Amino acid sequence: MTTRLSARAAIASVTDPGSFTELPAPQRDSPPDGPLAWSGYDDSRARAARRTGEEESVVTGTARIGGAEATLISFEFGFLGGSLGERTGDRLEAAYTHARTHRLPLVSLIATGGSRMQEGMLALTQLQRVARQCVLTRAAGVPQIAVLRDPTTGGGWATLGAGADVILALPGAQVGFAGSRVRPADADPAAYSAEGQYAAGHVDAVVPPVDLAGTVADWLRLLTPPSPAQPAPPPAALGDVQDVQEAQDGDGDGDDPIPPTGWDAVQQARHPDRPHAQAYLDAYFTLRLPLSGDRAGGTDPGMLCGFGLREGRPVAYAAQCGTATRPAGYRTAARVIRLADRLGIPVLTLVDTPGAANDTAAEHAGAGAAIADTFTAVAAASVPVTTLVIGEGGSGGALALAAPGNTWVTPDSYFSVIAPELAAAILKRPPEDAPATADQLRIRPQDLVALGVARGVVGPKPPGASA
Repeated sequence: MTTRLSARAAIASVTDPGSFTELPAPQRDSPPDGPLAWSGYDDSRARAARRTGEEESVVTGTARIGGAEATLISFEFGFLGGSLGERTGDRLEAAYTHARTHRLPLVSLIATGGSRMQEGMLALTQLQRVARQCVLTRAAGVPQIAVLRDPTTGGGWATLGAGADVILALPGAQVGFAGSRVRPADADPAAYSAEGQYAAGHVDAVVPPVDLAGTVADWLRLLTPPSPAQPAPPPAALGDVQDVQEAQDGDGDGDDPIPPTGWDAVQQARHPDRPHAQAYLDAYFTLRLPLSGDRAGGTDPGMLCGFGLREGRPVAYAAQCGTATRPAGYRTAARVIRLADRLGIPVLTLVDTPGAANDTAAEHAGAGAAIADTFTAVAAASVPVTTLVIGEGGSGGALALAAPGNTWVTPDSYFSVIAPELAAAILKRPPEDAPATADQLRIRPQDLVALGVARGVVGPKPPGASA
């Protein structure tokens, strides 16, 4: 069980001291004991008010977090279990409206048991109000960050929580649509925890309380870009490859020393000591925070996604790590690209995969649909997308992340319509013909430039320059 802070203590735990200003609460006249005339409801509300010092289950206002101004929503679990009623909905709607009007990021500190049964269906319909406000705020390009406290269940999780752009959770918090008193008796409690939701791809990070303020502040830096969005420059090559200029001429005559043959390109890209995505991201960004999961029950450790700071400007990234990319990886990448597009943040993609996962589990998980979704996200993006192929570029599973007209390659990479070994097999050639087939496919970095598939071959960074 985590420590359950009051609404105002939760606000104080993440905001700059003395910066919180409460928003005025909308006024609503209600009949005695509420819309259902639920006997004792007014008394219950009065006791909750005396116990917590609050008039409702949420406190809203504005504050600075790490110096950045934001709109705050904080739930008071001590007030009828942080439940949502009509007056709660009024306050939530006013907070969302304030965030959009003043172009302030919205940070929700959630601790709720769900809809307030003493108000019946009128309480439940508040979820529709919240959902609409979430949609309007998303359409306005205003970022939404949710912090899942203990507990976050019911409609609060299914709207403010799961509907946010970035979802953080405190360790040990109960998180799930079903509250502890209504879930099946034999249910696995781990499935209803912050850690379980993170493992299933529904939460981006589980953050210890001591790190929460700094993490939220960093996310506010990463999600509020200057305008307009400028293309992210391709990272410098990290591999130990010489004579890059020769590879850049792209004359396709077979004389370029890097690499001399298509099969050499394949071997370089598959070398176990070649730099991978983690090294490129570490060299490129001064600050980097991950987004995890596809919001559909899946994660793929072979796809790194998130946002980072590059020379003080935010850049979103989706990076393959050299493994066969799974459907959850593609869906996570598409989610990040669409979020960056809504917020006006440029995107960097790193291509490095032998291809999409093609096992039975991948097919059951919707591999084709997930790849199509990534193609669509890249094609529809209005912000600049920059791609660097850093290793293997295996067929459509790699191309899904590639930016048309702004794809670059490293000297130790290749890009192919199909792996040379598979091409040889399809053509009914013996396995030893794979190297010759690789030459026919023209998959070397310089070939890709000559064919117009890539803009150029990137070289190593000059001494003293940023990556």
